[in-house]
Amino acid sequence: MRALRELQPAALAVAPWALAILVAACGVMLLFSGATPSDPMRFLWLARYTPMILIEVSHFLSSIIGLALVLVAFGLSRRLGAAWIASVLLLPAAAALALTKGFDWEESTILTVAMLALVPFRRAFPRAARLTRMEVTPGWMLSAAAAMAGAAAVGLWSFQNVDYGQKTVLGAIFNPDADAARAVRSSAAAAALLLAFGLWRMIATPAMPKVAGEDDPEFLRVRSILATAEGAEPGANLALLGDKRFLFSQSGRSFLMFGVRGRSWIAMGPPVGRRDERTELFWRFRELADAHAARPGFYALGPDDLPDLVELGFSIQKIGESATVPLASFSLEGRRRGNLRRSWRKTGEEGATFDVLSGAAVVAAMDELRAASDAWLKRQSGGEKTFSLGRFDPAYVSEFPVAVARIEGRIVAFATVWTTADHGAFSIDLMRYADDAPKDVMDFLFVELIAWGGEQGYRAFEFGMAPLAGLEHRPLAPLMSRVGNLLFARGEEIYNFQGVRRYKDKYDPVWAPRYIAAARKWAIPILLAEVGLLSSGGMAGLARRRRSDDRVAEPLRAA
Repeated sequence: MRALRELQPAALAVAPWALAILVAACGVMLLFSGATPSDPMRFLWLARYTPMILIEVSHFLSSIIGLALVLVAFGLSRRLGAAWIASVLLLPAAAALALTKGFDWEESTILTVAMLALVPFRRAFPRAARLTRMEVTPGWMLSAAAAMAGAAAVGLWSFQNVDYGQKTVLGAIFNPDADAARAVRSSAAAAALLLAFGLWRMIATPAMPKVAGEDDPEFLRVRSILATAEGAEPGANLALLGDKRFLFSQSGRSFLMFGVRGRSWIAMGPPVGRRDERTELFWRFRELADAHAARPGFYALGPDDLPDLVELGFSIQKIGESATVPLASFSLEGRRRGNLRRSWRKTGEEGATFDVLSGAAVVAAMDELRAASDAWLKRQSGGEKTFSLGRFDPAYVSEFPVAVARIEGRIVAFATVWTTADHGAFSIDLMRYADDAPKDVMDFLFVELIAWGGEQGYRAFEFGMAPLAGLEHRPLAPLMSRVGNLLFARGEEIYNFQGVRRYKDKYDPVWAPRYIAAARKWAIPILLAEVGLLSSGGMAGLARRRRSDDRVAEPLRAA
C-alpha cells in the first residue's frame, strides 16, 4: 500500500496523456469497426432476436461515438474534467452498442476495460473549463480526419466486390438489408459530423480579447482585481496603461494581460489576482493562443513562476536581473552609501523638497507634470514607450500616487509610484525631470521615496530590471546566455546595460533573475524582438536611439 501511495503522484501526472491515447484508440477502433463487415454468423444470430431498426441505429451511433471519443481524447490530454465525464459516459454506451450492432463482445470488452481504467483517475483531470469551450487544435482535427480517411479506405477495400451497378448512391446508403450500406451510412455520418464540427470550431473558437481601454467595463474589473490581488508585483499596474488584452479567470477575480504583434501573443508578467487561479490562467492563455495558431510567450517572469512554466512544457531563458531594496535594512549611513548620501544632501541644500501627490492633487498638478515630461522627452529620441513601460497620459498618470521634487514650489522632477494591495513592494514607473532640475535630483527623489515607503508599511522597493545582467559566459552555458553576456559587456553603444546595473548597485539591492518563456526554444529570440517592437511602437520607434544624458533617465527601470 505504501508503494502505491508513493507511485500515485507519478500515475496522476502520466494519466492524462496515457488515457487520452487509450480513448482515442477506442474511437479509432469504433470508426474502423463501423466501416468494415460484421461477422456473418453473429449477425444472423443477432437478427433472429433483435429488431433490425435497433441494429441499424446501433451501427449508426457507434461510428458517431467513435468520432466523439477521438475529439474528447484531446480534452483528456488537456486535463479537462468535462472530458473525463464525457469519456466515462460514452465508453459504456459504445460497449452496449457493440453488442446490439453485431454481437461484437470483444469490442465491448475493450471499451468496458477502457472505461474502468478511466474511473480511478478523476483527480488527474482538475480543470473546470466547459467541454464546449475546448479549443481543439488544427493538428488534432487533422488526426481525426486521418482516422476517418483510414477507416473509409479499409471499408472501401473490404467491400470492393459489392455490386453497386444496379443501385443509385442513395439506394446504396439507405438499403437496410446491405452490410455495405450500413458501413457507408455510418462513415458518411461521421464524416459529416467531423465537417460540421470543424466549421463550428472556425466560428465558435473563443474570440481574441480586445484591447481594454478607459471606457471599457472590463477596465473596472481590472482595477477591482488590482485592489485586492494576492502577492501582485508592482509591474501588474501596467494593466492600467490601456494597451493590453485581458484573459480573466472563471471566477472573475484574476486576470492575465498580454499584447499581440503578428502571430506572437506575449503575456506581460504572471497572472494577477488569486494565487490558486494562476495555473489555470497559464494554461488557458496557452490554449487560447494555440486555438488561434499564435506563438505564446511570457515576459518578465520571476523564479516563483518557473514550476508553472515547466508544467506547460515551455522553454525558459534568463533575460536579466531585477533589483529589490529591502526597506528594513536600508540606510544612508556607512562608507558604501557615501556618494548617495552626498547627492541627497546636496540636492536638499539646493532647495529641493519632496512630496507625494495622490488623487485630486495629481489632477491639479497635471500641467506641471506634463511640462517636466515634455522637457524630458525633447532630450530623448526614442519617444514614448508602451507595453513594458508606461507613457505620459493624464488618465494613466492619475491612476497612481506621484512623487515630486520641487524647487521654489515648482515641480522639477517626478516619478509615478506603483503600489500593491498587500504592501509587499512598491516601485516607480515614469521618471522625468525638467531641464533646470538639480543634477542629482533623481537620487534625492529615490531616497525620499524609500523613506516614504517605509512609513506607508511597504517591505521593499523594486528598482526594475537590469537587462542581460547575470547571464553566464561559460562554455556549456546556453548560446543565448553567452550572446547576452557579450552584449552586456560590449553593447554600450546599443544600450547602457552596465550603467543601469552600476546605478542600482548604489542602493545595495537584492538581485533576482527574470525570465522569458516560449513554447519552443527557437521562438525565444523572436519573442524578445517582438517585446522590443511592442514597447517601442514598431520598427521606427525601436530604431531611434536615445541621446546621452549624465543623469538617470527612464531606462533605469528597464522593465
